Amino acid sequence: MPLNERDRIEILMMIGVGDRMRTQQEVCRLFHEMHPDREPVSQSTVSRIERKYRELGHVRDAPRQGRPKINENVQQDVILSALENPHCTVRQVSRDLNIGKSSVSNIFKKVKYHPYRVRLIHELAEDDFDRRTEFCEYMMDHNNQNNGFIANILFSDEATFFLNGHVNRQNTRYWSQENPHWMQEYHTQHPQKVNVWAVP
Repeated sequence: MPLNERDRIEILMMIGVGDRMRTQQEVCRLFHEMHPDREPVSQSTVSRIERKYRELGHVRDAPRQGRPKINENVQQDVILSALENPHCTVRQVSRDLNIGKSSVSNIFKKVKYHPYRVRLIHELAEDDFDRRTEFCEYMMDHNNQNNGFIANILFSDEATFFLNGHVNRQNTRYWSQENPHWMQEYHTQHPQKVNVWAVP
């Protein structure tokens, strides 16, 4: 158990002054006799306490270094920013409130706000369901006729760039404590777009 300020002052009193000073070994033994249920102090600890008092005139803890704590008003401003605009980014809130991005992220994490992604769904025409069934039957028939049919299909990764400014779900978030099940429906299955493929 670390020594608090009161313990350090007690050790200074045990050391004494003038011709009534005790040795470090005597101080350690006396402290242990007075506090048998605590962990014994070492001679180096007694030496540090005495040296600190001679150099600084006190045995208080030094002020902690690091960033100052964010007050409650700033935390409320961050939360209000997300409530007023759930699509805001950490960068936007950081810039608007003039605080660090890590502080904004920590506040969101503290209040259990999560950046949910938008779920993109296709607008389905009336005959699309039959087309899906026909495609599945087509693939199953070909796989039954040729066991290596699936293995001959080249699967790749791709990225789609829409020319009409359509939402990019990688960069769009919705800050909320609960999943809003945010969906956006395509009004056409044939928008102007460019696909880029990458084959591993």
